[in-house]
Amino acid sequence: MSCSSTRKHDIFLSFRGEDTRVGFTSHLHSALHRHQIDTYIDYNLTKGEQVWPKLSESIESSRVAIVVLSENYASSRWCLEELVKIMECRKLEGLVVIPVFYETDPSDVRNQTGTYDKALAKLERDLGSGLRFKVHKWKAALTEVANLCGWDSRTHRYLTNQGTEIQLQRKKQGVF
Repeated sequence: MSCSSTRKHDIFLSFRGEDTRVGFTSHLHSALHRHQIDTYIDYNLTKGEQVWPKLSESIESSRVAIVVLSENYASSRWCLEELVKIMECRKLEGLVVIPVFYETDPSDVRNQTGTYDKALAKLERDLGSGLRFKVHKWKAALTEVANLCGWDSRTHRYLTNQGTEIQLQRKKQGVF
């Protein structure tokens, strides 16, 4: 699993659609788009296209990944697979990863407590013993992302505006 050095997107957005698609994530995406920051979001997928290869390629070809960690993020295998790929690209290619803790406690993500514990336990039961190694990778990625400096929506009221301003400053400074 290598990460490409060719960058196509400024930002890749990882989020649990049921939690944040209508609302926070759509507003963040719109704000980034208004400021001409090329952002990959899953509705860029073409109907009939293989989902995972396209998502994986889009993560690899992004400069920054914003991971919106919401209450039910860990209940989605897609989100967890994206997160593992994001954290691999961070290690291998220096992908910048910015966690956003949306209405969830960073320590619940870091320690897999609360809804994260319940979701991972359910996934582990559903997967059976043959695929439990995946749960271990998911837990490690959750701990790693929660140890990064990010935004906590419970303490930053104007998260979207502040996040956009930071991205604009980085774009002007040549980070993008």
